[in-house]
Amino acid sequence: MALQRSNKKKFTPKNLIPPLSILCGLILWEFLVGVSQYPEFILPAPSQILSRFLISVQSGVLLRHTLITLWEVVLGLAVGSSLALLSGYFLAHHPVVEKIFFPYIIASQAIPMAAIAPLLVIWLGSGIASKVLICSLTVFFPIQINVIIGLREIPRNLQDLMKSMRATPQAILKYLEIPGALPVIFGGLRISSTLSVIGAVVGELTGADAGLGYLINTARGQFDTAMVFVTVLMLMAIALSLYLLIVLLEKHFLRWQQAKIN
Repeated sequence: MALQRSNKKKFTPKNLIPPLSILCGLILWEFLVGVSQYPEFILPAPSQILSRFLISVQSGVLLRHTLITLWEVVLGLAVGSSLALLSGYFLAHHPVVEKIFFPYIIASQAIPMAAIAPLLVIWLGSGIASKVLICSLTVFFPIQINVIIGLREIPRNLQDLMKSMRATPQAILKYLEIPGALPVIFGGLRISSTLSVIGAVVGELTGADAGLGYLINTARGQFDTAMVFVTVLMLMAIALSLYLLIVLLEKHFLRWQQAKIN
């Protein structure tokens, strides 16, 4: 009788290392601020940041601006990912077109987004459109590259086999190309899920009347450093949540890989 492997991870003392490390860092931070007696506008203590967080949550300010930024991130990630998937699929099947346009795509990535963000805000205004476009441009390239790489890595003999069986392009896409390229595509989505937050914030820092980037600008102008830390932590929470969501989707859609390993 074959032994079945358990997928459940056992708790070990090593699991305590990350949270204990964070806790020790916060205690050391609190201690150093107390000893050095830095003013709050230079370096607030963790307790002061927590107090500012609770105040902003109770007032509703933090939630309102967080939802605005989250909406921009989700829209930008959706638009950028969709365009990247479609264009990546097209370029992967048309190498000549790829050679024509790829130098322009690479050159566009060499331009810092912070440099062209002011132009996009001028052209599209300080509303949500410019933020979504900046976010889409930020996530576009990693996903497009991974789509092309994923499709190109599919063994040629498998494609020839399906064509010899008179499979339609739709059947090849469904049963070969998508399953074959999906692991690599999810790698690009992981990267883009964090870059999308950066793109939205760059747009808000350039020009906006709402969002976490706007909140950072406002707090910085008022020397409210504790609020800047709160906002940055919220951005980290959004990026981490999106990353974990992509990981969960990856595990769901790639269950067949785990079943094959087991």
